Amino acid sequence: MNEHDAVFAVERPRLVGLAYRMLGSVADAEDVVQDVWLRWDAVDQQGIERPAAWLTTVTTHRAIDRLRTQRRRREDYVGPWLPEPLPTATGVTDPAPLRSHDPEAVLDAADSLGVGLLVVLDTLGEVERAVFVLSDVFAVPFGEIADAVDRSAVACRQIASRARRKVRDARADVAAADDGLLAELVGAVAVGDVDAVLRLLAPDVVLVSDGGPDRRAARRPVVGADRVARFLVNVAARAPDDATVGFEELNGAPALVVRSPSLDLVLTADRGLADGSVVTVRMVMNPDKLTALDRPPSDANWA
Repeated sequence: MNEHDAVFAVERPRLVGLAYRMLGSVADAEDVVQDVWLRWDAVDQQGIERPAAWLTTVTTHRAIDRLRTQRRRREDYVGPWLPEPLPTATGVTDPAPLRSHDPEAVLDAADSLGVGLLVVLDTLGEVERAVFVLSDVFAVPFGEIADAVDRSAVACRQIASRARRKVRDARADVAAADDGLLAELVGAVAVGDVDAVLRLLAPDVVLVSDGGPDRRAARRPVVGADRVARFLVNVAARAPDDATVGFEELNGAPALVVRSPSLDLVLTADRGLADGSVVTVRMVMNPDKLTALDRPPSDANWA
């Protein structure tokens, strides 16, 4: 491997991590980084003083473009859209910041991959999302962020501040459910004990299911403890007899993973910090979003 290829190989995991946090899709993230590689391979590196910053800028531009395309496609998406689950034992979990300008402001790697956070980031504008990810996850200085999003450094600071408030307001009182709570919920659902399920749910719990066009799922969020409890019990009762069920770590938190020839499903949950009850349940059943479960992101030969 020559020096040109070696530079990109070192930066690639960070670039995939950046693109995934921007897009919530492993496939889209890999496509973006592949585009960046093609441009890197064609450019004259002699004129690039800081390759890491250059690659960050190009990846950000490509990710913003892909996010805009992705959002146009979602106008025709069937039902709610959720991020693609990601096994955390992969190279994209570590943001590997270029440098830490404010260690207390930089999110923990696992937290920055959380499904709940990705859902919140999806409510931000494209540039707003890019600035937040670059500043609060990857600790990129605002001068470099300015180049990456074509804004001034002052504007980027303001954008980051607004985005940070939105994220904190949305995630201030919740966290991913731990192994014990998720196991207790799944156990009660599996035996059809509606009362036990109800005891674990917040009164205003919300369930969101993403089945895409080919899987049966709730086309709108299910709201309220009674409706969510009965929905979960009904889903469990329809589970295929040949299904295998287990807990895995996805997006930095425990998740229930169901696999069968006819149905794959990932269930994650958030808990309220005040009383520990389940406040959000998310189910991904769209098969196109579950292809990364049994493989790491492609480790392509960039030579």
